Amino acid sequence: MISDNVAWFLTMTFRWFADTFFAKRYGHRAVVLETVAGVPGMVAGMWNHLRSLRKMQPDERGWIKTLLDEAENERMHLMIFIEIAKPNWVERLLIVFAQFVFWNFYFILYVFFPKTAHRMVGYFEDQAVISYTQYLEEIDAGRTDNIPAPQIAIDYYGLSPNARLREVVKAVRADEQGHADVNHSMADSL
Repeated sequence: MISDNVAWFLTMTFRWFADTFFAKRYGHRAVVLETVAGVPGMVAGMWNHLRSLRKMQPDERGWIKTLLDEAENERMHLMIFIEIAKPNWVERLLIVFAQFVFWNFYFILYVFFPKTAHRMVGYFEDQAVISYTQYLEEIDAGRTDNIPAPQIAIDYYGLSPNARLREVVKAVRADEQGHADVNHSMADSL
């Protein structure tokens, strides 16, 4: 389908920028990408919420809570990786810029092409799973230090007090796979 091809093209274009800018700096990559990843659930949840209000009907598909929960989960990923990567001021500016641009882009995409928007997020999340798998490979190969997990990750995921980065990345990767499945399912239903 054309919408799926557009979603794939957009995803791979964004992936190229991430690969070019961050290469194997996975912690820093996660900080910037997770700030963008928190946008779709919030935009889509807000839009479905407003549609429910306009129509004065319940959430027909039951998506509002799922989408807002996804946005919150992605926000927590960001909070975790801020503790791990400690972004500098340039990366913090990039976060603000990326979020501003992506919020507006995704809002327009979602209002006019919700199927393409959900498919794109599904593809984004598929790519996130690949990136987090590569991150795990870097940790396992000893090229990235398997540092202690930050307390925020231990608390959020209920990890053991002596958890390491590897456990955090595995937990985040599992979340991303779940988001991919949900968004592909939503796109299929549209």
